[in-house]
Amino acid sequence: MAQLHPWSRYVAIGDSFTEGIGDPEPQSPGGHRGWADRVAEVLAERTDDFAYANLAIRGRLLQQIADEQVDAALALRPDLITISGGGNDIIRPGTDPDRVAELFDDTIRRLRSDGATVVMFNGPDIGMTPVLRRVRGKVAIYNENLRAVAARHDAIVADMWALRQLQDPQMWAPDRLHFSPLGHHTIAIAVLQALGVDHDLEPLHPEPLPERSWRAARVDDIGWAREYLVPWVVRRIRHQSSGDTVKPKRPTI
Repeated sequence: MAQLHPWSRYVAIGDSFTEGIGDPEPQSPGGHRGWADRVAEVLAERTDDFAYANLAIRGRLLQQIADEQVDAALALRPDLITISGGGNDIIRPGTDPDRVAELFDDTIRRLRSDGATVVMFNGPDIGMTPVLRRVRGKVAIYNENLRAVAARHDAIVADMWALRQLQDPQMWAPDRLHFSPLGHHTIAIAVLQALGVDHDLEPLHPEPLPERSWRAARVDDIGWAREYLVPWVVRRIRHQSSGDTVKPKRPTI
């Protein structure tokens, strides 16, 4: 018999990570599935009355999440909230991980105000990724601050830094910024484990990638830069976001 859990109203907030970018699913609202949908599906199997909303929007900075999503989430009267935020802030040049963590602290305080269980995420170890490894030190500082935030507000941390499976390139989408379906599946398992919920999701172990020559890898890098990096830089210059015209995929419970 499946283990029951105490939650009946789950709201997920955040940015592209929680929206599910990198895990395309045409039949899902918004065209993406993601770890949060996967977690909600498992939780729904283990209670007779379960509801789920996902307010996350790609490209959102932490202040935008705090301003646009926190009150909207609380209005749905959830007893379980997941939040991932600050990653888009940390990867921007000149941002201070201590200042970002101060805003996160206030955000968690607000989310905990009605007694909901709150799950938050630290950042993964991105030292092996060609795009993000330059901010590895900032991520590590931010992570330590987030642990202190979680302790102050009795929140749960889904420990992405310790999830060494995410070192596998196949855990990442072709844009090298978001997680692949395999990565989202792996993260869903980590969230359920952090909540102490029994589940039937099995860890997936992909076959090793074939070795590539140095030349082939550089050709791939050039193609990636043209398709993904240049548009990202152009949006930064124009102060645009990939989520400027996007609405929450599951706005109500």
